[in-house]
Amino acid sequence: MRPSSLALLLGGGLVLSLALLVGVGRAHPSAHAKGGTLTIATVNNGDMIVMQSLTKNFTKKYGIKVKYVTLPENTLRQKVTADVATGGGQFDIVTVGTYEVPIWAKNKWIVNLKPYFSKLSPAASRAYDLKDVISKVKSGLSYKNNLYAVPFYGESSMTYYNKKLFADAGLKMPLHPTWSQVKSFAAKLDKPSANQYGICLRALPGWGEFGAPLTTVINTFGGRWFNMKWEPQLTSGATKKAVNFYVDLVRKYGEPGATSSGFTECETAMAQGKTAMWVDATVAAGALTDPKQSKVAKDIGFAYAPTAVTPRGSHWLWIWSLAMEASSKKKDAAFKFLTWATSKGYIKLVAGKKGWAAVPPGTRISTYKNPNYKKAAGKFAGIVLNSMNTADPKHQTLKPVPYVGVQFVGIPEFQNIGTLVTQNLAGAVAGHTSVDSALSRSQRQVTRIMKQAGYLK
Repeated sequence: MRPSSLALLLGGGLVLSLALLVGVGRAHPSAHAKGGTLTIATVNNGDMIVMQSLTKNFTKKYGIKVKYVTLPENTLRQKVTADVATGGGQFDIVTVGTYEVPIWAKNKWIVNLKPYFSKLSPAASRAYDLKDVISKVKSGLSYKNNLYAVPFYGESSMTYYNKKLFADAGLKMPLHPTWSQVKSFAAKLDKPSANQYGICLRALPGWGEFGAPLTTVINTFGGRWFNMKWEPQLTSGATKKAVNFYVDLVRKYGEPGATSSGFTECETAMAQGKTAMWVDATVAAGALTDPKQSKVAKDIGFAYAPTAVTPRGSHWLWIWSLAMEASSKKKDAAFKFLTWATSKGYIKLVAGKKGWAAVPPGTRISTYKNPNYKKAAGKFAGIVLNSMNTADPKHQTLKPVPYVGVQFVGIPEFQNIGTLVTQNLAGAVAGHTSVDSALSRSQRQVTRIMKQAGYLK
């Protein structure tokens, strides 16, 4: 992944936020907005860039102009969180994920979309077809059974590998690899002198950058962020073992300058044939198999996310989604964009311009039933859908926990906590400190934050 009271939320992050700045006064759901300009702040990943390139179709249909502001994930989160938390009104639509939606909905920072959908004509309602949206996706974007965001694309995590490099080395990637197998493969395929490394993994600080894959490793090694008393578990045996494994893997066989590598950097390394493996978001599959974007398109192989002592929490569930800020002054125009960019029609538009393998995945049942998509994405579609359907944000750890979320902890404080901890651990990746020292420091910091927030006495 590319993953909030204000003082607690501005820590950094995996969710990003997209925004629409619109012109005139506050609109009622029944009003019909025409014209105006929407300013959208979005993340610099492939699917959002495709959306930008196709937005002229939205403008042509509705007469609403769109201006984009594209920012790195962590920067975008900070700016949008500040705006939504203070009701600044700079943005009208935010791109949020499964972490933000319930927190922001509870704080009344984003808008319940039910009244807007209820105002659609029968024809428009049938065309959008909310029933076609995967149920687990709708559930992740709801609060108290009301939908607060609509999905742009959904993802889990999986293992990408270079089939040619594996074959040349006489290696075979299992469909369900273990982390020990992955480390063994990385050791055999790491050739720094040839500008080829065994694996690329995120180590760019941020709760939603480094923190996302790291948390799945902690989960599957039997660790957890907190116990049922909200006591931090960063120095527990299982968590310490998981983090030491991750850092050691990156330091020995990972990409150079790993603390500058997030989703985008590892995707580029994989597409250029510079890394033999990458464990990350399933959404990259379409780009990696596109010869226009990937030098090794024909050599990309797919497997499930690695496991260790338990399959629980080994692969995440994330949905990049569009929501309306409560402070928006042009909600009708915003809702038009929401429904345009997440519709069946948009998926067909992308397919026509970019090919079926490039359509936003993980949102609609009809996409996975479409024979054109099956043909184009057959090598990875089944793994993606099954990974999303089996990811369980409520049973994600071996031992019980009081929080929801696979690759994050679903509390407002986590954005700050996750960023602090990954900043400490980036020091270990860079060789400035030991993992144990970084975890001890993190344990003290997180304990202090949890006491200040009232979770601990």
